[in-house]
Amino acid sequence: MSQQIVTRFAPSPTGYLHIGGARTALFNWLYARGRGGKFLLRIEDTDRERSTPEATAAILQGLRWLGLDWDGEAVSQFARKDRHAEVAHQMLTRGTAYKCFSTPEEIAAFRADQEAKGASYAVFQSPWRDADPATHPDAPYAIRMKAPRTGETVIEDAVQGRVTFRNDQLDDMIVLRSDGTPTYMLAVVVDDHDMGVTHVIRGDDHLNNAARQTMVYQAMGWKIPVWAHIPLIHGPDGKKLSKRHGATAVGDYQAQGYPAAGMRNYLTRLGWAHGDAELFNSAQAMEMFDLSGIGRSPARLDFKKLESTCGWHIARGEDAALLQEVEGYLAAAGRPALTGAQRDLLSRAMYCVKDRAKTFPELLEKAHFALISRPIVADEAAAKALDTVSRGILSELTPRLRNASWTKEALEPILNEMAAAHGIGFGKLAAPLRTALAGRTATPSVFDMMLVIGRDETILRLEDAAA
Repeated sequence: MSQQIVTRFAPSPTGYLHIGGARTALFNWLYARGRGGKFLLRIEDTDRERSTPEATAAILQGLRWLGLDWDGEAVSQFARKDRHAEVAHQMLTRGTAYKCFSTPEEIAAFRADQEAKGASYAVFQSPWRDADPATHPDAPYAIRMKAPRTGETVIEDAVQGRVTFRNDQLDDMIVLRSDGTPTYMLAVVVDDHDMGVTHVIRGDDHLNNAARQTMVYQAMGWKIPVWAHIPLIHGPDGKKLSKRHGATAVGDYQAQGYPAAGMRNYLTRLGWAHGDAELFNSAQAMEMFDLSGIGRSPARLDFKKLESTCGWHIARGEDAALLQEVEGYLAAAGRPALTGAQRDLLSRAMYCVKDRAKTFPELLEKAHFALISRPIVADEAAAKALDTVSRGILSELTPRLRNASWTKEALEPILNEMAAAHGIGFGKLAAPLRTALAGRTATPSVFDMMLVIGRDETILRLEDAAA
């Protein structure tokens, strides 16, 4: 029976969820979910100075907004420190680690001596590596891994290919400090092993760590996971992504009104390809996603592409789901929530406003007519369409609408007849109608607006404008 695939996302809660971290989480989620596997979440909160509950909450919120659900509870790395220490002592017993009594001053002196001899990089060689335990002093000690001194450590990476590290360039790294706290390198391996992680998919800034972590797996006789180190995301100018390029936090994208489905689609395509597939839903992404489609070069963020992808998803979104996301956007952006009446009208208007909106602010702008209440205040451009003649036409039109069937098929001939009777084209009649109904020149079709707000509200708005 084949082994179940288990992936994980392991952020440090020292700040918001970065867009690069979100893509890493997404790749892990897609890979596991598409193969009936598990996607786990671990919070790497061992840096007690910088880890905050607020950052953890922001990371969880970002993942939930993106729709990336994880299996089981999120694991705290700090809470597992006793287990990490236990493994360090097991390595001592196995003879794959040793007690090192060298002081920070001795290590610094060794480095200074090597530098004076012209060595560009000095690998510290502890005098305690092969010392007889009988000579051990009664003093604090760190536990160091016995790394191989010769040969190479080879990483077979699913994205980067075969990567080799010379062992004489890697020191006997500390796995447990003299104060009894584990190092990051040990904690990561122990957690991944205990959580049953089969595939470590993470940023290629961790590629060098893979060599040292492989040694920990070997020292414990554990199975090494599949490594997949993905390139980082760059800004449109090809430089490392930073705030000068725009939003770097996932929460900012929600607050700017991008839909989650569009973000998922865009981030999946950022540095990964499958034939010419550009636009797809999550079920299709899970089916297509594989590690071989990930490129080796950094991907560039392209906001125009992000917007067009988001527009495609808004146009195809289910009205009820879009309404819920709009409300989430308003809360994230600190904008006033919809009233019950606005919610109902937006729900009714969704069919005619979602077509060409790339973001939720654009969708709400198109739905302006449904969210405002009388008296309608026209903007400067729209106000020009209301002259004495057009007001007279609106006055004539109002009684004709009172008993009309409220369907497009019934309303269309009434408006066309009114335009013909005054010797004008329909466009000339539509302009004052738009002003009366929305106070804007750019709106959905006049018929759609009338159908959404209903007969009574339409007539009241036309009477206000005519007056």
